Amino acid sequence: MTETLTFTAPIWLWSGGASATQWHFVTIEAEAAEALQATALMRRLESGRRRGWGAIKVRVTIGDTHWDTSVFPQKSGAEWLLPIKAAVRKAEGLAPGDSATMTLCY
Repeated sequence: MTETLTFTAPIWLWSGGASATQWHFVTIEAEAAEALQATALMRRLESGRRRGWGAIKVRVTIGDTHWDTSVFPQKSGAEWLLPIKAAVRKAEGLAPGDSATMTLCY
């Protein structure tokens, strides 16, 4: 992991309908999304393949909390989604609608 992005974005809640599954995400947009898209393309050209769903592994820091996860491109390629674990939200006192400043290393 050699690249780093720092940005602020709101946390939002996705509900899975009948299954009542809920996931918390941050949408990565603009220059940060462009940087991720360029990295995904470069890695695919280097390896000749892409990871499942086009994901990129990242190490995320919000406040004092660090964790490893993946970010996922949206179909348009203009935005990426970052899932925010319950343990992270609890440790940092975050809820849907709260904005968080985070750093991604990838």
